[in-house]
Amino acid sequence: MKHFLKETDFTPREVAEVFALAQSLKQQRGKTTPPVLQHQTWAMIFSKSSTRTRVSFEVGIHELGGNPLFLNRNDIQLGRGESIEDTAKVLSRFVHGLVVRTYDHADVERLASAGTIPVINALTDFLHPCQIYADAFTLAERWGKAGDLLGSLKGRKIAFLGDTACNMANSWILGANLFGMKISLAGPSGFEPSAEFNSLLGKEGFAGGYQFTEDPYEAVKDADVVYTDVWVSMGKEEEAKERIKTMTPFQVNKKLFAAAKRDALFMHCLPAYPGKEVTQEVLDNPRSIIFDQAENRLHIQKAIMAKLSELRGK
Repeated sequence: MKHFLKETDFTPREVAEVFALAQSLKQQRGKTTPPVLQHQTWAMIFSKSSTRTRVSFEVGIHELGGNPLFLNRNDIQLGRGESIEDTAKVLSRFVHGLVVRTYDHADVERLASAGTIPVINALTDFLHPCQIYADAFTLAERWGKAGDLLGSLKGRKIAFLGDTACNMANSWILGANLFGMKISLAGPSGFEPSAEFNSLLGKEGFAGGYQFTEDPYEAVKDADVVYTDVWVSMGKEEEAKERIKTMTPFQVNKKLFAAAKRDALFMHCLPAYPGKEVTQEVLDNPRSIIFDQAENRLHIQKAIMAKLSELRGK
């Protein structure tokens, strides 16, 4: 059974196919979309609130001819103590796929292991692979050409600033290595990628696949993309005051953005908090492509679901 729990769950060939399919689905939207999920119901278990993830998956399942079934964790028996394994086995008898947005990455791994349906990681505290595929697709749309979207990413540099130990930083490191990109992280001391993540990176064959610095200007030098995320993620609210103080030197402002390449793009997975991790001036810059990223969540996730459904049928 094929799942999408981390960026490298698709082979390079499958990644290229997913990107090409996303481009096709985007071009076809509003015209004729293949009903690849016709007569299928895909369940969505969310332990974390969401705007882009929930809406893009619900709309995407519907547009592919399927039925989205939203399940808040606290509304099902999982929230009352039923085991993850039993939940996976029961849902496998009812639905055709499972989209999970939760805290512990081990939860999605356990659901995938115990069930008999495809499982998609829609975000954990460890990784956010759907966002990274959407981001990379957004860049490939701008830089690439039909038939070779992924080729346009090779050798490009992305600079990630702020909380460099978060799920987005982890996922971008994994994604950058998968796509042949270079990645430089700039964050406070103590916010380097975790030993757990470095172990995963080594197992995937990407040991030493990033640079870490406490100098944000060093990180953005020659960068094609400047990326940041919120400093206080869900579940970290009690650390807000200290995190803001510690990460303020890594705010993406006009001066820092100007230190990257002249045509560098700015990206943020949203929601953004102007005045904290990024200034409003940068968010409004013509080279800010944050809403292209958001839109492409829909198209890339449709392609991921279609690919998993195709592979399940083989």
